[in-house]
Amino acid sequence: MTRGGPATPADRPVGEIVDRMEQAAQGPKVSVRALIESFGQRSFLPALMVPALLVVSPLSGIPLFSSICGLTIAFISGQMLVSRDHLWLPDFIMDRSFRGDRARQALKKLRRVTDWLDRNARARLRVLTALPMRKVLQGACLLCGAAMPFLELVPFSSSILGGAVLSFATGLLVRDGLFAVLGAAVVAAAVLVPMLVLGAI
Repeated sequence: MTRGGPATPADRPVGEIVDRMEQAAQGPKVSVRALIESFGQRSFLPALMVPALLVVSPLSGIPLFSSICGLTIAFISGQMLVSRDHLWLPDFIMDRSFRGDRARQALKKLRRVTDWLDRNARARLRVLTALPMRKVLQGACLLCGAAMPFLELVPFSSSILGGAVLSFATGLLVRDGLFAVLGAAVVAAAVLVPMLVLGAI
């Protein structure tokens, strides 16, 4: 936060994303299209954080919601990986909608998460978010998103992967390599959870 003045979007980059999501979720119904398009076609990182935030929210309890978020993450990170200029998502994702009041409640509950991220994320270990590591992190987000539909029935797995994507995206947004490391640790946890549930270890 700027000393002696109010907080600016630069001071709370993750919180600002949730602010814009809340503005787009004011009606009785809110669509994925409204949430994504509120950031524009060139804002890949904020768009990537939208489904990552949603899948770690209480909305993840809606049937198939985690799968939609996972596919959205995979599409966005895949286009980042190949350096597309404009974001594109298929209509079957963009046209998905859910209750506006439920979305607003979920976004309010995310405030503690976003406040924590904004307080703790800062530029450090930049080498872990610069090329070529940037592409590695984008590829990790792609794999996390692609795995979510397959983990729909495994409790908490999709939310854990969403947390990993959120960590990776925060690291890329703020140039914080420590959050890239945190994301990798969360992915490791996401691998262990289904193995424990299935009795593999």
